[in-house]
Amino acid sequence: MFCAISGVTPEDPVVSRKSGLLFERRLIEKHLEVNGTDPVTGDALSKEDLISVKTNKAVKPRPLQAASIPGMLGLFQNEWDAVVLSNYALEQQLQTARQELSHALYQHDAACRVIARLKKERDEARELLLKADRQVPAAGTDPVATPAAVISNGKRAPEADTESEGPGKKPRQGITSDIIKELTECNARLSGQRKKRQISPALATPDTLEKYTQLASHPLHSSSKPGILSIDIHQTKDLVLSGGVDGTAVVFNRSSGELVSQLSGHSKRVTSVKFVAKDEYALTGSIDKTVKIWQGQEDGSYACKHTLKDHSAEVRAVTVHATQNYFVTASADKTWNFYDLATGLCLAQVNEPSVQDGYTSASFHPDGLILGTGTAESLVRIWDVKSQTNVAKFEGHTGPVTDISFSENGYFLATAAQDGVKLWDLRKLKNFRSFAPYDNNTPTNTVEFDYSGSYLAVGGSDIRVYQVASVKQEWNTIKVFPDLSGTGKVTSVRFGPDASYLAVGSSDRNLRIFGAPTASSES
Repeated sequence: MFCAISGVTPEDPVVSRKSGLLFERRLIEKHLEVNGTDPVTGDALSKEDLISVKTNKAVKPRPLQAASIPGMLGLFQNEWDAVVLSNYALEQQLQTARQELSHALYQHDAACRVIARLKKERDEARELLLKADRQVPAAGTDPVATPAAVISNGKRAPEADTESEGPGKKPRQGITSDIIKELTECNARLSGQRKKRQISPALATPDTLEKYTQLASHPLHSSSKPGILSIDIHQTKDLVLSGGVDGTAVVFNRSSGELVSQLSGHSKRVTSVKFVAKDEYALTGSIDKTVKIWQGQEDGSYACKHTLKDHSAEVRAVTVHATQNYFVTASADKTWNFYDLATGLCLAQVNEPSVQDGYTSASFHPDGLILGTGTAESLVRIWDVKSQTNVAKFEGHTGPVTDISFSENGYFLATAAQDGVKLWDLRKLKNFRSFAPYDNNTPTNTVEFDYSGSYLAVGGSDIRVYQVASVKQEWNTIKVFPDLSGTGKVTSVRFGPDASYLAVGSSDRNLRIFGAPTASSES
């Protein structure tokens, strides 16, 4: 039934007593206000002559297009599209809720551990206070009891430590509330930026990486004591920093192929090197138990600003915080130290009693509130930097953990050891994939995510580049580069900006650069 005026099925139908015609109420009432006659017959008509027709308000009248099969098919298609879009939106909301829940559970677990530790320390402090009160003399002078030495992670050191002036025994300032605020603000800023950051259009594609070949080989270190143990890249100046068995570190300009500066001062092997772009610093750690802070000069050379002697055994790793104001060193003396970069002051020395054989590697999480360390007893430990507490342990490796690398996506961690590479999901705190690229007698010495988090480089008896995928998808091998040093031991691999090249160090004296072949190199 259709309205006699509009020809459309009415939503609020009325019937004329006089003509028996059907109208839409709002249309006929407007017509009567103006004309006062039936629009079809022309007879006099008033609102009292209209009779309402009862209809089911829950079911709206079908539109005209529903009166034909093609029209109904169009309606069905529109409804199906709406259902699909609604389902997709719900799936996205579900995924977001799962991630937030996982993060909340992780934070809850960490908070519980911190609370338990604080309660234990509180009880110990009360006990010590009671003992001190009992030992105060009843008469004479009013001496002040000297508190037991406390290392900044809250573990009470032996009393003899307060009298010792040796490395690692000096009282520490600790990570103050102002520093914690700075670290927390940095974490919030970087976390927010990560969600908005898009992959650079200049990033090398897998097809381009597959074509990479050796472009250059530069003999930077001593021929009598060959071997490069660590590499780092200055992402804005195209400089490469290498640390060698000969006890020196070398700053090299990759673009010009020139040696910029030789950093001499360590008496033994340089095991770890890092650039700090802010204020042009470079850090070097050595087997000689020291860490040196170098600063770039106007002529391009680097001068030693501080020599740090807080460790009592070889320094195995140096890692820089995202603020570029602080850094951490990890040592075979079973401690890791938190330093202020500008002053070289050791703010905290963390001595975890359960660490048996010392640290072999260390790296900050990209957001800076988590520190990952590898140990000689095959354990990977995750630390809360603010409280210096061990909040998680990853087991499963064989042999010392030689290197660790966090992905810029914030939730993947890659670790290397004698048995190969393991990938960990920090959201669920579990291993989701393992690579065993070499035989049992060949350790994996280095592992590195590129800045975009799209590629993973692994080094052992050769260099392998994998394409990063999700937890459930396969991580495909893009390229395998042979070890051209002839030593069969690749010690360090680092990606250049946008994965435009790879810098490789091996057990010979040469720094090797792999990249896309140019017209001149092909000829």
